[in-house]
Formats: sequence, C-alpha cells, structure tokens
Amino acid sequence: MTVFDTTLRDGEQTPGIAFTFEQKIDIARQLSDIGVHTIEAGFPASSAPEKETVAAIKRLGLSANICGLARSVKADVDACIDCDVDMIHVFIPTSDIQRENTINKTREQVLGITGDIVRYVRDHVDKCMFSPMDATRTDADYLVEVCRTAAAAGATIINIPDTVGVISPSGMKTLMGRLAREVGCPLDVHCHNDFGLAVANTIAAVEAGASEVQVTVNGLGERAGNADLAQTVMIMESIYGIRTGITKERLVETSRLISRFSGIGIPPTQPVVGENVFSHESGIHTQGVLKCSETFEPGIMTPEMVGHRRRLTLGKHVGRHAVRQMLIDVHIEPGDAELDTIVERVKAIASRGKRVTDADLYEIAESVMGIAVGKKVLRLEDIAIMTGNHVIPTASVRAQVNGTEHVFSSVGNGPVDAALKAIVGIIPARIQLTEFNIEAISGGSDAMCHVTIAVEDEHGRIYDASGSGDDIVLASVDALVNAINLTSRE
Repeated sequence: MTVFDTTLRDGEQTPGIAFTFEQKIDIARQLSDIGVHTIEAGFPASSAPEKETVAAIKRLGLSANICGLARSVKADVDACIDCDVDMIHVFIPTSDIQRENTINKTREQVLGITGDIVRYVRDHVDKCMFSPMDATRTDADYLVEVCRTAAAAGATIINIPDTVGVISPSGMKTLMGRLAREVGCPLDVHCHNDFGLAVANTIAAVEAGASEVQVTVNGLGERAGNADLAQTVMIMESIYGIRTGITKERLVETSRLISRFSGIGIPPTQPVVGENVFSHESGIHTQGVLKCSETFEPGIMTPEMVGHRRRLTLGKHVGRHAVRQMLIDVHIEPGDAELDTIVERVKAIASRGKRVTDADLYEIAESVMGIAVGKKVLRLEDIAIMTGNHVIPTASVRAQVNGTEHVFSSVGNGPVDAALKAIVGIIPARIQLTEFNIEAISGGSDAMCHVTIAVEDEHGRIYDASGSGDDIVLASVDALVNAINLTSRE
C-alpha cells in the first residue's frame, strides 16, 4: 500500500493556512523522511511563487516522488513539466453539477479532454494521475467510461475523489469494487471529511481494491479537511495488517510539526496523536493500565508505536493507584494516610473546575508530608521584553541554571512567544513546549489570567504546570519556569 500526501496542496487550502517557503521545504523533508511515497508539492500554475516552491522541493532530491497538480489544460501541465516533477496529477469535473457549473462542458467533451490531456502528460513524464473530480456524485456508468478513457490514454493511476465528502463507507466500497473490476488501472482514493467519514471511506476503498491512499497530516484540507495520515496509516497497519512503509514512531512528531506551522492545535482527543489518547484519569482505568496496559488501551497500537508516551492525569475521578505512582515516579513516597489526604485535596481542587497540574500535585504532597521543595533547575532573575507596532518582539532573560548564571535573548511572534522562547533557549537540556492554554479568571482589561503549560523533556516525558497574574507575559513565564523545574525531579 502506498501513501500519497497532499498536505502541501489540499492541506494548505485549509482556510487561514499559508505555509512559508521555508516551512514547505521542512514539511517536504519530513514527509519524505517518514516514508511517504508521493508528495503533492503544490499547484504550479496557480502562481509564480507556488511554481518556484514545487521546483525547489523537486531539487531537494528526496526519496519520495514529487507530484504537481494541474487542471486539464496544457498550460497547467507545462507549468508542472517546468518543475521537473516525477508525476503530474490532472483533474476534470465529471459530476453533472460540477461539469455544468464550473467548466460548462458536455459529457462527450469531458471524455475528449480526458484522453487528450492524459496523452499529453504521458508524452512528457512517466507518471500520470487522473482524477474525475466529484467522482462520488458522478453517474456510475459515466464514471466508469471516463476512467476507462483515462486508462486507455496512459494514466498510470486513477484517483477517485469524494470531493464534498458525501459517500458512505458501504457506498465507497461498492463504487471502488466496480471500478477495480471494470477499469483495469491502479486506483487511488481522496476523501473529504464533511460528515466525519474521510478515514472510514478511505479504508472502505482499500478493502475494495485501492492500492494507494491520499491523506494530509492532522486531516487538514478544504472545509472539514481530508483523511488524516496518522489515523489511516495506523488503521491499515494495526487493524488490517497492511504494510505502508511509514515510520510510525514519527507520527506524533510529524503531527506536532504541522500543527506548529499551520497554527492549528491538535485536539487532545485527536485519534493516534492527541494528548489524551494514552492518558488515563479514572481510578479503575489507571489501576488497570498500571497492571496491564491492554486493559484500557487497544494493545495493537501502543504509545511507543506512534512516538507517544502513556500518561496518568489528575482530576476528580483520579484514584489512589495513579496518585501513588505519579509521586513514586518523582521519588515521593507517602504513607497510606498521607496518600488519602493528598487524593482528597486533588479531588477537591478538581471538583471546583480547576485543572490540577503535576506541579499542584507535588506541592500538595510536600505540604501534607512536610517535606522540602525539590531542587529547582531554573531560577529566573530578570526578564525584559521589547515590543511595539514597528518593533520585532524581543525578550532577554537572566537566570540561574543549575546554580550558574546564564543570559539569553530571543525574538518571537509576540511578547509571550518571545519570552517563552528565551526561557526555553536558556536551558541546556532539550525542552519542547507541547501545550499552552490561557483563560481569564476575572473581568475587565486588567483581568487576572491563568496559564497552563506542558513541556516535554529529551526523554519524551511530559510535565505540566501553571501560573497566574494580571500580566499575561509574566504569568506565562511563571508557568513555563514551574514546568521546567518539574523535569529535575526524576
């Protein structure tokens, strides 16, 4: 099974997303490194910068095939040829509603254009993908005829797009099964997520004979997006036993890269890569997972498989086993009575609607047990921030790191971003910010704010802490310093 990624093309068509040239280069390298077979680098005819980006990605010499998108117009194909791509992906509307309202062509004209454009592509490149756009709303008999025409003209693979995400998995299986029997050309599938069925429809197509899947990282794409790479790969690998060649251990890493570049966060409940996928709060769940992880996890997909880590979390449903284990992990060993008191206090805080962080737990334990606060790796001494409408936000930090004074400066997208980057930069160990949440806890322009931050250390362990105050920058800095100091406890 081969994987065709269109994050750089359809993914960038997500409203509000515009990757920079440098980001596109990094994304292409990442996708190739994890084993994606074909990267749809963009739509060269759409603009001069887009054409140059596609050509630059091709010049990287990646192991993945580089594909350019083109309408069924020779000028579009020529733009792809100029980029020296490995594959050209041509498309034309075939459903009556799109054919009549977008290109104003008859069915017969579309058949003629299909044959001509595929032959033109094959005269210049070895690989040609053809897409009958809006295939799932196209008359089935006519769709077969169009696909046969493309195959006869030399298409090397035919993509079946569920352009507006309206087919069901059973309908997709029926349609793809017929095309697999009657067209005689390898089939690819491109599903949109308007009804939340993109991944399910993609898997149904695979069941019916598709040999390639089109995906995007984090399910980005037009409207509700496309089939998600991580979900599609893990379903095929873990449930169906279909090898994809994707380095699964880098799925979380890849998801976070795209999230950072796109500015769209990963929902905690996002399958496979979300922060909650291998997190457990409920007492009975944590007790079971601590004894045998498969009690409340799939087993056929472990956190290590996808680059994740299992995590016990705190809340009003937390149990004694989880709290004890979380404290033992940082060398705090309460007695039974002390543990009961700690659990009661954690639940009391959570019941008031407040998130209980790792830092909160350790402070509660230290208070109940009367023990000293753990060693702090970072002690902030000074922070200065410069910002303005004509000034690049810049933060300078002076701090004691393991007892030695360090100074570091960084720029950012805003004062908070600059400050956090400066704090992270002053730490010699690799620390990555994985979560940032802020909420106002009072009204008015001088509102008190509460910031919660999670960081991941070089071993993949995640720690969260919070900070509060009427200055959003300083509250954010406090939260990050608190989280970083938790990393010294293990």
